Amino acid sequence: MSEEASTAEAKLPKDVAAEKGLVNVQIDGVWRQVPKGTRMIEACRSFGTIVPHYCYHPKLSSPGNCRMCLVQMGMPPRPTPGQDPTYDEDGYQPIGWMPRPVIACANTVAENMGIRTGGELVENVREGVMEFLLINHPLDCPICDQAGECRLQEHSVGHGRGHSRFVDMKVKKPKNVDIGPRIRLDDERCIMCSRCIRFMDEVAGDPVLGFTQRGTYTTLTVHPGRKLDSNYSLNTADICPVGALTSNDFRFQMRVWFLKETPSIDVNCGTGANITIWTRGETVYRITPRQNDEVNSCWMPDSHRLNFHYIDSDERLTEPLLRDGASHRQSSWPDAIAKVVDALKSHAAEEIAIIGSSRATNEELHLIRKLADQLGTEHLTTVPRIGESDGILIAADRNPNTNGCKLVWRREDPAFRLSAIRDGVREGRIKVLLNFGEDLTAEAGFDVADFEKLDCLVSMLLLAGPTAEASDVVLPGAAFAEKRGSMVNVTGRLQRLNRALEPRGHARDDWEVLRDLSAGVSNVSPFDASQPQLIEDVFRDMASTVSEFDGLNLSKIGDLGLPVTETGVTIPHLEDERARKAAGQIVG
Repeated sequence: MSEEASTAEAKLPKDVAAEKGLVNVQIDGVWRQVPKGTRMIEACRSFGTIVPHYCYHPKLSSPGNCRMCLVQMGMPPRPTPGQDPTYDEDGYQPIGWMPRPVIACANTVAENMGIRTGGELVENVREGVMEFLLINHPLDCPICDQAGECRLQEHSVGHGRGHSRFVDMKVKKPKNVDIGPRIRLDDERCIMCSRCIRFMDEVAGDPVLGFTQRGTYTTLTVHPGRKLDSNYSLNTADICPVGALTSNDFRFQMRVWFLKETPSIDVNCGTGANITIWTRGETVYRITPRQNDEVNSCWMPDSHRLNFHYIDSDERLTEPLLRDGASHRQSSWPDAIAKVVDALKSHAAEEIAIIGSSRATNEELHLIRKLADQLGTEHLTTVPRIGESDGILIAADRNPNTNGCKLVWRREDPAFRLSAIRDGVREGRIKVLLNFGEDLTAEAGFDVADFEKLDCLVSMLLLAGPTAEASDVVLPGAAFAEKRGSMVNVTGRLQRLNRALEPRGHARDDWEVLRDLSAGVSNVSPFDASQPQLIEDVFRDMASTVSEFDGLNLSKIGDLGLPVTETGVTIPHLEDERARKAAGQIVG
């Protein structure tokens, strides 16, 4: 054995930790190694010990005002002058325990520190904190929207007293207060953790919330003359540990323990915020942000999270429609597909144009590209949507999958043929227009009169409207919550949509419709061995032609996605969050 290996073997675990920039911390009697500067609450969490807390949130500053995270801390006693420190057989100094607790959320670990998250001292102080928090708290758990997600309920069971010693009248505070267009305040439930105040100040950049009064009369309120009307206001309801702040949209709609949670992604802009879709049966009840530190941190805009009610809209298309004179009649899928295939086969390639969508999944875009190749047409485009970034999480690109379209279609600008196609329709050179997912009159620059020059307009849409009304064939597609597939966001991250619902009525998944059209043009059955039968088959075929997806499949993408290409685009909030983390303001 070499001298170097022998020396390494002789080193104690505590010495090896120091070489790696770690410190040795005893957590509940077990020595652990954690990075220097780690907050005590995070050090405990990293080894499976959850310290109860209310005000602490890793993405916000730590005010230490709830005191629920109190733990007992110890350090080696300071030796008397002339006395050397003593060590145990593992090289650790004995710990002298402090007689009073410290908060774990704002204190960091140090070498040879001890932390006790249990024991008589800790349990007594937590019991006391819980008793004070519950003194004026209303006993309305059965009707509280936070029931099932309430940290106060959870911790009162684990750390509260079995009975109340409070015999006086509770202090009554404002209830059902309208503090903003999308959120309500029940201040009697507030435990003054200040999470909402810090979020609006530090993340949303709109410090509109604050506390007034003192002591047991302290009240959460908005600045005089203001409303909690930020486009990020509903995040305060997400992080409220009790039922003080609730969403007007979800309030009293459904108990959370009845809801199924489906991880997916937002499709309202190129950021692709990670979300959880909450459903019961075939109804979406709410959407909340899901943590992904490479995309949206823990947050999302109100405008994006509330944009799902159209799934159950009265305008939702649920049956294939064929034009019959001045109106439409319901049709079967085979008849509708046959009508489209006949129109395609009866026209030359240069007379056919396809308008795809950068709101479509990669798999759908791949099948659209293949259909265009089958038909031999070069008239293939998408519709651009460019707005302004809000400097937080809303991207300037309002399409969720522009980068996916660039990769799948191998075009730097997938929309560059839009004006040429529009001119071709108006001049009568294009006779058949296939529209997959776009409102042509509202966003693509077409007029209803333009469609009169076509022999056939085919539209795959979600909602009725002028474009559907002008179409000769209407194919009902699936909403984002009704499909599975993948998209690439503005930073080049491949992410996955997951199905939370079945498509409405007789609507079908878009990729299945595209497969059937392609099979019809090729004169084969959709169930032929050459045709994909699962969405995974489509991804596999796409990955064989798109090098960025090589070796991947939908399962390998995972719930947090994978970077597949460099775009040079960054998400403003993530840059700000990393700067705050580097400055030690947040854990991150």
